Amino acid sequence: MKFSRTLALILLIFAVYWSFKSLMPSYKPNKEVSLQFFSTDRALTHVEQLSKEPHAVGFPGHKRAKSYIISELKKMGLETITQEGYTAGDWGNLSRATNILARIEGSENGKALLLLSHYDSSPHSSYGASDAGSGVATILEGIRAFLNENKVPKNDIIILITDAEELGLNGADLFVNKHPWAKDVGLALNFEARGSGGPSYMLIETNRGNGSLIKEFKKANPKYPVANSLAYSIYKMLPNDTDLTVFREDGDIEGFNFAFIDDHFDYHTALDNYERLDRNTLAHQGSYLMPLLTYFSDADLNNLKSLNDEVYYNLPFYNMVSYPFEWIWPMFGVAVLAFVLLLFSGFKKKKLNTKDIFKGFVPVLITLIVNGLVGYFCWSIITWWYPSFKDMLHGFTYNGHTYIAVYVMFSLFVCFYTYHKFRKTSTPNLLVAPLFIWLLICGLVAQYLKGASFFIVPLFGLLAGLLVTIHQEKPNPFLMVFLALPAVLIYSPFIKMFPVGLGLKMMVATTLFTTLLFFLVLPFFGQLKSKGRLAYLFLFLFFAFGISSHIQSDFNEERPKPSSLLYVYNADTDSTLWATYDNVLIDWNGQFLGDDKRKPNTETISSKYRTNLNYVADAPKKDIPLPYIDTVMDTIIGENRVIELCVTPKRNVNRLEVFTNPIGITSAKVNRIALSSYFLEHRKSRLITHYITNNDFTELQLEFPKDSILELTLYEASNDLLAHPDFSIPERPKSSIPMPFVLNDAILTIKTLRFD
Repeated sequence: MKFSRTLALILLIFAVYWSFKSLMPSYKPNKEVSLQFFSTDRALTHVEQLSKEPHAVGFPGHKRAKSYIISELKKMGLETITQEGYTAGDWGNLSRATNILARIEGSENGKALLLLSHYDSSPHSSYGASDAGSGVATILEGIRAFLNENKVPKNDIIILITDAEELGLNGADLFVNKHPWAKDVGLALNFEARGSGGPSYMLIETNRGNGSLIKEFKKANPKYPVANSLAYSIYKMLPNDTDLTVFREDGDIEGFNFAFIDDHFDYHTALDNYERLDRNTLAHQGSYLMPLLTYFSDADLNNLKSLNDEVYYNLPFYNMVSYPFEWIWPMFGVAVLAFVLLLFSGFKKKKLNTKDIFKGFVPVLITLIVNGLVGYFCWSIITWWYPSFKDMLHGFTYNGHTYIAVYVMFSLFVCFYTYHKFRKTSTPNLLVAPLFIWLLICGLVAQYLKGASFFIVPLFGLLAGLLVTIHQEKPNPFLMVFLALPAVLIYSPFIKMFPVGLGLKMMVATTLFTTLLFFLVLPFFGQLKSKGRLAYLFLFLFFAFGISSHIQSDFNEERPKPSSLLYVYNADTDSTLWATYDNVLIDWNGQFLGDDKRKPNTETISSKYRTNLNYVADAPKKDIPLPYIDTVMDTIIGENRVIELCVTPKRNVNRLEVFTNPIGITSAKVNRIALSSYFLEHRKSRLITHYITNNDFTELQLEFPKDSILELTLYEASNDLLAHPDFSIPERPKSSIPMPFVLNDAILTIKTLRFD
């Protein structure tokens, strides 16, 4: 029996491994594969060409990336066109976007299938290999393979490579609202990235139910689907919009997002390069595109809208499992009924008693509280010990995967040690409390987070485990592991997914999922006589991984530290400052701020994570010209005052940001693009950000109550601090990279205008 339990434990460990291994294909060099098939190596060639240099809007590399994509589409014999224009979207970010389009004519007149990704990289240092060179490469290689089949699709296939996605989904806004092809689209497939590796998650964009989309997705039968309705529900709550969001909101067009999120520390940084893109991940994107392209190019895309929702999740060997929302409460009712009947049976057979059942709640509460608190304070503990990690704004460090292992080992130590202390309480009595907790969780998600209702599925395994332990003195350990397999295969990836995708501040999800998964495997663990030894094994592994994480905590050329430096000229106070967003300075920027650094008393230009400047120091004054500001109009019309300004750069700039004092703006146009009333009502102090191409002017037309006093503060920035001839800024060391998400390596001028 002891040998059987050991073998069963090994099987359980293998199941945990398989829950991750089975999520995505393994990359194998396949450049010579038949032209009718998708080749990851051929797609990598596109990634390499697209990521030779940063190619944000307005950068020299942007034009080269655009030309490369157009030439590749033309090589396939596709007539390629561009769509150009200004948009501001819903974010108040103005830019000139240039979309790239091509169309494959179908044999019938149904709705078109649209393949979507974007070609601009994030300002200012990202090479855009993953985000979203990988998406563009997937589409280029997929279309090439599809055309080599010499098959005429029933539906038109539109290829849309958008621009200015990173600035505010501007290219998608331009297409959906201004291009005649938009009304032809029945379904969009969007390929994105929020890291440089890991499995690609499928997420749905729809204004209605997901029922029809899930059913059609299953019919297309991609080999490695990674998707669940919990991630879908969470995605809808978070402000992580993609181009596809514009299609849903403005065009009522259904779609699928495919995005990978691992190695999050590379996202929007200089590390988003060809070398660091996970080849398995790119193969995974291709494994989605080809079956979906084949299926949806011939499917009826006119009837994808649905009022019904499905609960869905991926499971090895079964691919996608789904069932209607209507099953949620009946399944919960069956679980509750089974629980009550098992309690009745257990008391009748004298395998359960009230005292020991209540005693079983003690280890449940201890493990949940201890592991929950440790996970909750994880990021605070890590950044207290290593304050430099605060400068990794992603919230996921280079050794983040090791930290996940550290906290998983600690959680397992707490679980095994606690239950070892309750080893004299029989397994059936210990199972009642976890079952009660899981039923409570399933009831709450059934009511408030229906997408997570597949949590009930592994619970039936726990109920079956209680049934077996009530009727058998020594249950077969392999049977106990078999009953726990759905829980292990479904939940194990969640332990990693949350901190990887949302940062180490979400480690509490890891520690709690580990604990809850332990409960589901308790029918097997309860048989083990070695819980104490296993507890100390996990304690040893906790320290081992902890030491490993410490060894990996330094910054070097392989793990460069994000750093920032700004030169700020405030024309209102005629003062000049060095400034940085860094919490911990390095020698490179420390030489400018030095011992005289101080905390700033004002905010500057906005950033993605509301990151403010941390330190400033006095700087020598340089001759940095302010923009030319021409008041074209200033008049009263009825109850409103109308002001029109034209702001023209006197130096090469990349960005102009305009803030106002807290007054109501009735209407606003920037370069003749009207800002939405929704944006004007919900904005704070920022009015507009203009990402400038070719040193374009910025034309503002504002209307506001005539008795109000308007103040406009203009922040004009250029990303040329390191190359500017008036400064002697040394090259950033190889052990550091530009900090993402903030204005960096820039010269910033500030000027306030007042209209009494």
